[in-house]
Amino acid sequence: MKVSVLHISDCPNVAPLIAELRELIADRQDVDLEVILVEDEDEVENLGFHGSPTVLVDGRDPFPFDSRARSLSCRRYPCCGDSSGQVPGFPSRENLAKVLARSK
Repeated sequence: MKVSVLHISDCPNVAPLIAELRELIADRQDVDLEVILVEDEDEVENLGFHGSPTVLVDGRDPFPFDSRARSLSCRRYPCCGDSSGQVPGFPSRENLAKVLARSK
């Protein structure tokens, strides 16, 4: 399986997301993690980028998104919030684990 993290430069949510993913896939030989810097509007369209960071699993975004929200901007994950009501800037460890488990 290929897990891609698409992001814009200086996105504060990329490093913690990558750290979570690396921990989750540490013992998985079947997962290839790639990190892609998105720099222009052509890449936004071509890569299926829905804000930074976007996680793709085998080329598909497993988290709900607004299909109109394609731009070089930050992304929020309303699907992955917790009981505090805050909307996180990347999927929680639990949400990532569920997606990775479905893809085994």
